[in-house]
Amino acid sequence: MNFNELDKKMRVFETIHDLCVSPEIYIVARIDGRGFTKLTKEKVSFETPFDVRFRDYMVETTKHLMDCGFKIIYGYTQSDEISLLFHLNDNGFSRKTRKLNSVLAGEASAKFSVLLGQPAAFDCRISELPNIDLVIDYFRWRNEDSHRNSLNAHCYWLLRKNGLSKTEATKEISGMSIPDKNELLFSHGINYNELPSWQKRGTGLYSKSVQKEGINKKTKEKTIYTRNELYIEYELPIKEQYEQLLRGLINEKIV
Repeated sequence: MNFNELDKKMRVFETIHDLCVSPEIYIVARIDGRGFTKLTKEKVSFETPFDVRFRDYMVETTKHLMDCGFKIIYGYTQSDEISLLFHLNDNGFSRKTRKLNSVLAGEASAKFSVLLGQPAAFDCRISELPNIDLVIDYFRWRNEDSHRNSLNAHCYWLLRKNGLSKTEATKEISGMSIPDKNELLFSHGINYNELPSWQKRGTGLYSKSVQKEGINKKTKEKTIYTRNELYIEYELPIKEQYEQLLRGLINEKIV
């Protein structure tokens, strides 16, 4: 059996279960840190419950993923996760989910590891969403998850810093309502509503038209031109305003 025959024979075992996202279906990839609780609490010293350095690593990793060969129209990151919305017509790797998962997880792991200075790993999963409304629901879901986890994290680490054990702090907040959690923080001088938005709602990244000043090479005169740049939004709107932002980005890219 020559090489070409052997290659054809064996290649089928790699591709027989390949699945592809159908055309006209929105692709959203969610990339999650693997074992990041241990990484950020034991191996690397980060401030709790939130650390600007860690946030910036996640933002830089998101920027890298948005510029690694796919047409991404919106990136979102909160905690140790990243969500990416593909352009409806992106056809990278023929939309094979196996390739999308492996490439995005690998790219995220490599970039974050370089930033951190030690190995870190991400996994990836693909959501196939048939319409804009479900895309909106997806990102509102992650946005609300960020808010819920942020409130819990601030309460948990407040209790830990006040001497409670892991088990005691977890038990203390497990039965609390949202108003009770806010009151707990307020009683210790923390107004949750005044905390930085990125801690509560995550960070969004998308292309935005900006005006720049340049010099006309022929006339040597100053000129104003417009170009698209990746914009980082640390103060995302909420609820209906967030939906309007997302819908505007999606509609702008598909017209």
